[in-house]
Amino acid sequence: MSENNRTAQSIKNARVSLFFSALVLFLGFFSRKVLIDRLGAEVLGLNTTATNLLGFLNLAELGISSAISYILYTPLFHKNYESINEIVSVQGWLYRRIAYIILAGGIVLMCFFPWIFAKMELPLWYAYGSFGVLLVAAMLGYIINYQQIVLSANQQEFKISYNVQGFRALKLLLQIIGIGYFCQGYIYWLIVELLMSGITCLCLNKTIRKSFSWLCPNLSEGRILSRKHPEIIRKTKQLFFHKFATYVLRQTSPLIIYAFLSLTIVAIYGNYMLLVASVTMIVTSVFNAMNAGIGNLIAEGNKDKILSFFREYTVTRYWLVSVICFCLYYQSHSFISLWIGDDYLLDPTSFMLLSIYAFVVMSRTNDSFIAAYGLFQDVYAPVIEAILNLGISILLGYYYGLPGIISGALISLLLVVCGWKPYFLYHFGFKISAWEYLFLIVKILGLVILSWTISRFMLEYINLSCKSLIEWLFISFQVLCLYGLVSLCNFLLFSKDFRAFIQRFIQLIKRK
Repeated sequence: MSENNRTAQSIKNARVSLFFSALVLFLGFFSRKVLIDRLGAEVLGLNTTATNLLGFLNLAELGISSAISYILYTPLFHKNYESINEIVSVQGWLYRRIAYIILAGGIVLMCFFPWIFAKMELPLWYAYGSFGVLLVAAMLGYIINYQQIVLSANQQEFKISYNVQGFRALKLLLQIIGIGYFCQGYIYWLIVELLMSGITCLCLNKTIRKSFSWLCPNLSEGRILSRKHPEIIRKTKQLFFHKFATYVLRQTSPLIIYAFLSLTIVAIYGNYMLLVASVTMIVTSVFNAMNAGIGNLIAEGNKDKILSFFREYTVTRYWLVSVICFCLYYQSHSFISLWIGDDYLLDPTSFMLLSIYAFVVMSRTNDSFIAAYGLFQDVYAPVIEAILNLGISILLGYYYGLPGIISGALISLLLVVCGWKPYFLYHFGFKISAWEYLFLIVKILGLVILSWTISRFMLEYINLSCKSLIEWLFISFQVLCLYGLVSLCNFLLFSKDFRAFIQRFIQLIKRK
């Protein structure tokens, strides 16, 4: 695939994903407010906890999807349809067994619900209903829609967005109506969650069939074909450790908060994490659309083009993340107050740590290239990350509460993601010295600090207080434009890689 086609497909994927992400983001905030107002914060905390428990069971997925994506890049580049069918057959065979494991694990876990939710004031059927519906929805994805990986690897993620995000928006809208206007709103919420999961799976499966008429995996031959493609199993075993670390980093914090504090604090933390997840979704929508293009570029094998694009990709992502985090830091409290009230505000220390955490998570530029190279052999790194995260979060959480729990996650990120991962990519992927990356990041962070300092000084002339959502939107737009323009000028002036990316984007727009 040519460089222009890769860029064009990435922009199309990003455009569609960004639209649906924004729609789901808006409905998600509204849905959360309705859930709190109608059913209370404890129901919201329960839903968050059930989701995190299911995340633990999803560890059984082992990272198969990431391994399959990496292995599919080369046969898709060469249009080797026979090999693609074999690889997807192995994936389907593995996923079918994972669905059985998750079902069995879910049934066993539900036996312990009377002890897990002993502090909960709600009837116990709330926990069983929430977890059961989420469990069935997860199983449907494993059994029916495993083939969507071909769409993603072939740079057609926009078709996944149309189905998955589109039906998710419809689901949220129906749930808002149900909770707001029906006396048994939560039962209605559960029914809609279950029905829309099934409809999404069926429609996405139809889209896959229409897009790839030649895609006919044979699950009955999965075991035999796995011997023909041993790299799938080898990469999957490596990815399990990375999958485990991701779970510990993202899913255990609410469980630790519940253990040391309460479901209400889980809900307050969850509100801010929804903000973080929402802005992260924006960044992910833009840059994950490039993942298949990165895989295609690496399959092409031009090292100079790979390094050049990596520098452009890194500086551009850091710039966008800095813009988002600046607005997040200065506008989150006022949004929470207007959204659900002052009782749900986070303490200043926890909020500052959460803002730093958000910046580090969103600026992970190495992951896409590591995945495209198939570099998953550093299994000790995620184990260390998980141990640090869990151990420090529990220790500091015991003494300092919520700030300590967030600090545990942040410390593990800084040591492993910001320290080890860049070295690993440069040494085993690019096969050059990592000093170049260090100089690049120091320069980028210098530009971010410069832009932040100038913008913070200029922000003193803007009144950030607001009494309505309209005022908040207007002030947020001012904050966004202020930092956006200041940082854009600094990055354009001092970074040639940023200028190169902007020129590439402008040229593509002109051709369109």
